[in-house]
Order: sequence, then C-alpha cells, then structure tokens
Amino acid sequence: MPARTPAGYALVLLGAYSPAIAALSLTAWEEGRAGVRALLARILIADVPVRYYVFAVSYMAAVKLTAALLHRSLLGVWPRFSGESLAMIPLAIAASTPFQAGEEIGWRGYALPRLSARIGLARASLLLGGLWAVWHLPQFYIADADTYHQSFLVWSAQVVAMSVTFAWLYARTGGSLLLVMLLHAAINNSKDIVPSAVESAPGVFSVHASAVSWLSLGLMWLCAGCFLFRMTRDGERSALHAERL
Repeated sequence: MPARTPAGYALVLLGAYSPAIAALSLTAWEEGRAGVRALLARILIADVPVRYYVFAVSYMAAVKLTAALLHRSLLGVWPRFSGESLAMIPLAIAASTPFQAGEEIGWRGYALPRLSARIGLARASLLLGGLWAVWHLPQFYIADADTYHQSFLVWSAQVVAMSVTFAWLYARTGGSLLLVMLLHAAINNSKDIVPSAVESAPGVFSVHASAVSWLSLGLMWLCAGCFLFRMTRDGERSALHAERL
C-alpha cells in the first residue's frame, strides 16, 4: 500500500473540520454572535440520562461483537479480532471526543435541525446520511487510510444507518452535541474490535466486502429501522422538537 502523502493528510484534516467551519460561518452570517454561542453551547449539554451515555459508548462495540457471534454461528469460524488492548479503547474515546466537534457541529448541530424542520426528522436523517457518506468518499483514495480501496458502497450504506442513529440520539438528548460527539468517537475507536476491511482491497465501487461488513450492515439497519419507526410514529412531536434545536 502506498504511503500517505502530505496532500492526503491535509485532505483528511479538511474533511474533519470543514463541516464545523461552514456551520459556524453560516450561523454567524444568519444569526450573529448569539447564534454562534447558542450552537457552541450544545457541546455543553451533558445533563442527560445515563442510559444515553451507555448507548453512545457501547453501540458500535455491541454491533461488532454481535456480528462476530453471527459469523461464528453462520459460517462456523470466528472472524479476525483486533490484537490491540481493549483497555486502551475508553482512553482513546475520551481523548478523541472533543475532536469530533469538527464534524458534528456541522452535520448534527447545523444541518440536521434545519433539514428536519422541513422534511421531518426521519427523512432528514436519511438524506443527511447520504450527504455524510459522499463527503467521506475521498478518504477511500487516501493511502494508509483503513478504507483505502475498500467497498464504498457497503460502507456508505452503513453510514446512512448510523446517521439515523445519530439523529435519534441527538433528538432524545435535547440536541446534545456532546452525546453525538461521544458516539462518533466511540464508533471510530471501537469499530476495529472486529475489523471489517478485507486485505485484498476490492475497489471503491465494488460490492465485495467481508462477511463482518455485511453482518454489521444488517445489524446497523436493524437498529436504524427501530429508530426510524419511533421517529415516524412520533413524527409531529419529533419535528417540532427538532425545529426548536
């Protein structure tokens, strides 16, 4: 695999922080300093039930470990597990959570409330998931990235499912950016408990992916389906709540 170039690393940083920069710039233009302060204040919303913290931290680990059990049951063998110490994951999550503001201020803090006010929370979460996935497409061409030449099609379907989960958590916690930042950090740092990448990269627009990827996709959409049902069932209340975010 070719080495990561300075240009590739710069592209990663641009992708990580551009959503927040755009959101803060637009908010300042539309609402002034008061709007910017209100948006940033959502990072400090921490007084939410403990169960949402537990969910944010354990969501991806539960998906991957369940996928491993299904892999063993259906295929007769265990998938490959990470050789890294599990004890380091909580530290990595804590350290990386603040950096997720670079994306979450833009996606959930700015875009989601405005989209949901127009089309409802459930549809907004799906549309935003598609945009969020396409935004990450360049990283599939960046050397040394764990997604380098992996299947973008399978990965993007997972991201749309995760977007639904993010939207549900954001709405349930009163618009807490802290909780979705925690969820984002936990996903990034626990997804490789059971790695999904295949060693012989199939190509960005191939549908070839590991069994772990497909099983994880199914589990993510099982969760997303439940959240979509709840958001649709409570559509009026959710839409009004999202409009106030």
